[in-house]
Amino acid sequence: MSNQADGMNYAPKGKPNKVVEEGEFSFGIIGLDHGHIYGMCYGLTEAGGQAVIVYDEDQEKIQQFIKAFPHARAAASEEEVLENQEIKLIASASIPSLRGPLGLKVLDHGKNYFVDKPAFTTSEQVEDAKKKTKETGLKWGIYYSERLHVESAVFAGQLIDQGAIGRVVQVIGTGPHRSNTKNRPEWFFDPEYFGGILCDIGSHQIEQFLFYTGAKDAEVLHSKVANYSHKEYPKFQDFGDATLVADNGATFYFRVDWLTPDGLGTWGDGRAIILGTEGYIEIRKYIDIARSPSSNHLYLVNQQGEKHFALSGKVGFPYFGEFILDCLNGTENAMSQEHAFKAAALCIEAQEKAVVVESSQTASQVGSE
Repeated sequence: MSNQADGMNYAPKGKPNKVVEEGEFSFGIIGLDHGHIYGMCYGLTEAGGQAVIVYDEDQEKIQQFIKAFPHARAAASEEEVLENQEIKLIASASIPSLRGPLGLKVLDHGKNYFVDKPAFTTSEQVEDAKKKTKETGLKWGIYYSERLHVESAVFAGQLIDQGAIGRVVQVIGTGPHRSNTKNRPEWFFDPEYFGGILCDIGSHQIEQFLFYTGAKDAEVLHSKVANYSHKEYPKFQDFGDATLVADNGATFYFRVDWLTPDGLGTWGDGRAIILGTEGYIEIRKYIDIARSPSSNHLYLVNQQGEKHFALSGKVGFPYFGEFILDCLNGTENAMSQEHAFKAAALCIEAQEKAVVVESSQTASQVGSE
């Protein structure tokens, strides 16, 4: 299955924009359970970082990774990566429920951490991470790829900063994904490991809401989950939605699902509509259906008129270079730690509060797991 059709292995590549010299920012990897690790490492590498050591229990995954990042050597154990004195950061896309505990180990070993979303599956893990970052002063970066690694989403933030649509008052987000059930590991279908649909792919949505509105916090007003089409996996959730209101008065509705039909030319028709007091933006992140198979389309309507931007290859991914410099300099320009953790905490809250609309289990069974 092609990279474009398979969301689990979707790993965008951008133009190199190095912020450090070769050898100045070496990093290691622990956990290759999700294909997002490739996008994470491409981003760091394009900004001048270098993957030098990698560990996973699956030797086949390690060899595949080394083909993509030939400077990396295989480690014999997790401890070998943790204790490596050459590296300044450890990246991970391990099973989601294991990401929080691993991060605590990484920071205890004096290294920064860069982890795939969801970074946590319980609120206790979020609180532990908050304490550890304050205790160590090290960074706990989270790969919210649907904003950080999508040029149209990056550009939307730049337009908002420029005042192109005035004050942002409402956001609608959609995050549909193709389930590809035959290619998924067992943990993918059990919320004990992936946290539930709102915790998992909902994390992208809540992060972009906080970012585009400039909010520091939000209240989860209502959330729902369902298993409409995957009854053979009784614990799985293939649909979720939620409504939030931010501390600055902006509102948000988002929907995520694993129901993308095979006829779509990519793994999911992710979109966002951002309403401001002076205009609105629509982002068509991965495809412009029935019009163009290309990604990164942005539509802007404001007092000056209507505009369409085709943005692939034109904006870049500034987060990765900014994050490397934050790790080296102790700054906080890529993303504030407070913002990263708040988005994670809110998606867990939305998951915990969710009404079960349809499932092959009862609501009480789902809620107790």
